[in-house]
Amino acid sequence: MSVTQVGSLSIHYRSAGEGIPLVLLHGLGNNSQSWARQYAGLQDDFRVIGWDTPGYGQSSDPDPEFRTFGELAEILKGFLDSLGLDKVYLLGHSMGSTLAMEFASKYPQYLKALILAASTRGGRVNPDTNEQKLKNRLHNIENLPPEELAELRTPAMFSPHAAPELVAEGKRIMSQVRLAGYRSVAYSLYNADQTPLLASIQMPTLLICGEDDKVTPVPESQVVHQGIAGSTLELVPRAGHLVYMEQPETFNSLVRSFIREREQAAQKGEA
Repeated sequence: MSVTQVGSLSIHYRSAGEGIPLVLLHGLGNNSQSWARQYAGLQDDFRVIGWDTPGYGQSSDPDPEFRTFGELAEILKGFLDSLGLDKVYLLGHSMGSTLAMEFASKYPQYLKALILAASTRGGRVNPDTNEQKLKNRLHNIENLPPEELAELRTPAMFSPHAAPELVAEGKRIMSQVRLAGYRSVAYSLYNADQTPLLASIQMPTLLICGEDDKVTPVPESQVVHQGIAGSTLELVPRAGHLVYMEQPETFNSLVRSFIREREQAAQKGEA
């Protein structure tokens, strides 16, 4: 675990391997620990970097708490600048995908390509349920012990095929959520609808979604895929929302192949 400073924030991150940088953005109930299978499985090919979003893991709490992905994208830019990274592959999962779309729209010059796993454009896409979803998230994080919140939410993150020990790992990681981080992201998701940004994303983009994802179902990834010109959508069997944990070999293979193709194209002057 390493730490870097972005303004008043201490941002912790995990890193494995060397070479081409692949930056990982975790979801609402996760942190940098969640990517263990990506550090292990991709470190021979890339420099794999997973951050703890402010208010998550070992990163400091945001003060004031952010409320939009635009604010969080500014912090992510500062994070990349602090590490001297100006051309990266950016991989976002779930709420991390919402942030990745925001970042790709605002700062395309930082990215070689984009990978979106279990994509979500944000809560404003579904106005009928958005308000209640925010209320539920705020009630849970403000009133339930983190362990109880994890017990409540984690099973839905996996497919029926997931091993019990994998679900237990997911619960252990989600039980580390903190008020400031979870609440900030809950508001950011509530305020987000990335649909207008999709047409502005003009870089190679890979979408990955578990076929059994009940949190951000396949149709959501299909909408994002249709909105980003030239993007590719890959569906992973026997995987739920945490597709990268549940089917890491398939997930890592898709990521590896996508980046290698982009790098080969760049070398030939095709990208």
